[in-house]
Amino acid sequence: MKIRPGRSTRNIDASQPWTRYSVRKPRKNYIKALPRTSLLIFNMGVDKPEYDVEYSLVSKQDIQLRSNALEAARQTANKYLEREIPGNYYFTVVTYPHHVIREKKFAVGAGADRLSQGMSMTFGKPVGVAARVKEGERVFVLKTTSNNRAIAKEALKRAAKKLSGVYNISLRELKAVQQSTSSNAGEAEQEDQSQQEQAVAS
Repeated sequence: MKIRPGRSTRNIDASQPWTRYSVRKPRKNYIKALPRTSLLIFNMGVDKPEYDVEYSLVSKQDIQLRSNALEAARQTANKYLEREIPGNYYFTVVTYPHHVIREKKFAVGAGADRLSQGMSMTFGKPVGVAARVKEGERVFVLKTTSNNRAIAKEALKRAAKKLSGVYNISLRELKAVQQSTSSNAGEAEQEDQSQQEQAVAS
């Protein structure tokens, strides 16, 4: 059976998260089998200390994203980054598809009425997994150098086109964070030297 369109599962308020799945206590499971996720890779590229900018794809609404949509967005952005700036980026998938999607399958065509009869709002069977993203939460994070700003923004724009909903690209400078950590390290070294000098003098 073909997969349903994203508009059937993107509403976060339409589905209750009855998705408990326990390996240790299977009798308390709401579902009997956990569907396979399409998203398997979460960290791409090379993490370097000289990266000074961080771009994030932030959701502007509460939405539910299926794992296949997240995987399509990840591949789109990662392929573009590998082609444009290979080895000069670090791309991370922040969200994880925990929520189990359930569907009550209906038959279509001639004589389908007798197959599709049953109670309404049924529990359904698990068919996939999705991530429940709240407004303001990050979906993807991309670190790179300041001379690759345009490429980083274009990669996240291409990833956003594969997802349902409205998104914003936020920028965070990492240079100040690195300077503060280096200054703290320098102060710690000075304190250690002063303690050693006092110990020698005593």
